Amino acid sequence: MNRRTKTIVMIVAFAVVIVIAVFAYNTLSKKVSPEDSADATQSSKDAESEKKKAADFTVEDMDGNSVKLSDLFGKPIVLNFWASWCPPCKGEMPDFNEVYQEVGQDVTFIMVDITDGQRETKDTGSAFIAEQGYTFPVYFDVDQEAVIAYGITSIPTTVLIDKDGYVVEKEAGAMEKEDLERKIDLVKE
Repeated sequence: MNRRTKTIVMIVAFAVVIVIAVFAYNTLSKKVSPEDSADATQSSKDAESEKKKAADFTVEDMDGNSVKLSDLFGKPIVLNFWASWCPPCKGEMPDFNEVYQEVGQDVTFIMVDITDGQRETKDTGSAFIAEQGYTFPVYFDVDQEAVIAYGITSIPTTVLIDKDGYVVEKEAGAMEKEDLERKIDLVKE
C-alpha cells in the first residue's frame, strides 16, 4: 500500500468512528431525558437535606444526677466532647466559655467530659473545670454512652443540634471562637 492509499484508509476509518459516536450519542440521549436527570439531581439534593435525629444518651451532671440529651431539646445545642488531658480540648475551652457567657440563655451547652475511669475521672474533670473557673455546664460520660452514640473517635469533637433535636453539623478538632459563633448562628436559624 502506498502512502496515498494509507491516508485515505485512515480518513475513512476516522469518519466511521465519528459516525458511530454521533449515532451512539443520539441513541443514548433519547433514552435519558432532561427531566430524568433533573429528577435524579433533585433526589440527591433531597437525600442530602434529610435531617438526622440526634442520638439520645444519658450523662451525669456535676451533682451525679442523670441527664438525657432529649430532655434538653427546645433550644439549639452545642454538644462538645472533651477531656482534661487533651491539649486541643483545653485550648478551645476559653472560647467556648466566653461564647457560653454571651449566648448561654439562648443556646444549651453540653460539655461532655469523656470519663473512662482511668485516664479521665469525674474528679480530674471537675478539678480542671474548677481550676479554670469555667461556667458552662459540664456532664460526665461515665458509661461511654454519648461517645458510642456519636461515634466519637477523636477529641475535641463538637456536634451542633437544632432546637428540634436534629444534628446540623459535627466537627472534629479544636474550634476558634469565630468558628463556634458562626456555627451557632447556623443552628439558630
